[in-house]
Amino acid sequence: MGLREYRKKRDFDATTEPRGGGRARRIFVVQLHHASHRHYDFRLELDGVLKSWAIPKGPSLDPSVKRLAVEVEDHPVAYADFEGDIAQGNYGAGHVDTFDRGVWEPVGAPREALRDGELKFTLNGDILRGSWVLVRTRGYGSKPSWLLIKHRDAFAAAIDADAFVDPATDRPISRAKRRAVWKNLAVPSTQAKPREAVRAKASKSRTTARRSVTR
Repeated sequence: MGLREYRKKRDFDATTEPRGGGRARRIFVVQLHHASHRHYDFRLELDGVLKSWAIPKGPSLDPSVKRLAVEVEDHPVAYADFEGDIAQGNYGAGHVDTFDRGVWEPVGAPREALRDGELKFTLNGDILRGSWVLVRTRGYGSKPSWLLIKHRDAFAAAIDADAFVDPATDRPISRAKRRAVWKNLAVPSTQAKPREAVRAKASKSRTTARRSVTR
């Protein structure tokens, strides 16, 4: 897709969003975006741009949950470092926070997988980890829609993205607190625990996280 659509939608004299730039390095980033509709932006670096999807409810670590991911325009790699406010009257006006970031690794050939509508990959972030898949389903208005699904592995748990957001401020919790939640969720073996055990542990971790952000 390139950056033509991205640049067409923005007035760079009125917004601090990057026009371009950034070094390609197989990163991923998830941003919590308080725009006209609150959503999470999920971005994977490929071929020098960030392939991007808007996820209204945010990623879920529960393999039984399929989250709508609406494909949007490619963003520059430098956008992975963007946080702050997009002024009213501009495209995407609202506040942007970094929710999670790390590195990703495709399973197979990513360009062909995107073309064919089934991209499998692994993530290594503070929150999102392990094996995932994006599956294209149908059009969402004029934009292709996909489903983001967590595979069942040692990093699966019955927990959603909002568990890592401070309920008082609706801002992501700190990296230290994100890691504390995962420390409670971590499964030491390469095999996932039985579903009931993971659910119980995730429920306890959600309660711990909620309490910690209000202290």
